Amino acid sequence: MSKKTRGKMNNYPVAIVTAAGSGIGEACARELAAREYKIVLISRTDSAATVAAELGGVGIRGSVTIDEDIKRVIELAMESYGRIDAVVNNTGHAPGSSTHTGRRYDHHADSHLLDISDEDWQRSLDIYFLNVIRMARHVTPQMERQENGGSIVNISAFAAMEPSYAYPASSTIRSALSGFTKLYADRYARAGIRMNNILPGYLENWEWSEDVLNSIPAARAGTLEEIAKTAAFLLSADAAYITGQNILVDGGVNRSI
Repeated sequence: MSKKTRGKMNNYPVAIVTAAGSGIGEACARELAAREYKIVLISRTDSAATVAAELGGVGIRGSVTIDEDIKRVIELAMESYGRIDAVVNNTGHAPGSSTHTGRRYDHHADSHLLDISDEDWQRSLDIYFLNVIRMARHVTPQMERQENGGSIVNISAFAAMEPSYAYPASSTIRSALSGFTKLYADRYARAGIRMNNILPGYLENWEWSEDVLNSIPAARAGTLEEIAKTAAFLLSADAAYITGQNILVDGGVNRSI
């Protein structure tokens, strides 16, 4: 890409989205592209590159569990657009968590807590927590060099705030992510870099039982677009004074205040 072409593209904000080939990641990519972001996508399959091409961006195949792949997507963003304004750290599901039940509907879920192997705990740590550390480690220096800093949004889960036996690994490790997010937000706020977590509740991209749906005060599952719009807001200048926060987007499921 020529310097002249890159200069024209610098008028637009640039966003990296991980696990962007489907689900929440794809929804975030589409929402940001609609808001005139230049998008840089990564996923474990070629689907992110396909979505990126459709939206006028760039994408690669890679995993958030591999440090070199994180470096590659950052390099792709810099080579293509010369800056990185926003990051959405999204992942798939790790072992050791159910996607169809909650503690209040499975009275025996607690009996499986100690059945989770060390390997599954390690995989969950790798997917739900270390993905954010890797990205932050490599993207922060670039954001520090930029005049306007940057913003990072991590897709977490409502169980980070209200632990559930049905999601033991997610509950535990995403709670740790909340602690790191606060530390990071405090450390880099003066550099104009923000980090926040979105905690989705039950979403439409899974089939839920009637018991689960009836437990939601909003009386429905959330949409992927609702998560994506929340992410876009947190990445935008409209949220410039919001950092280090857990933002629940769960239709009222979480009972903590």
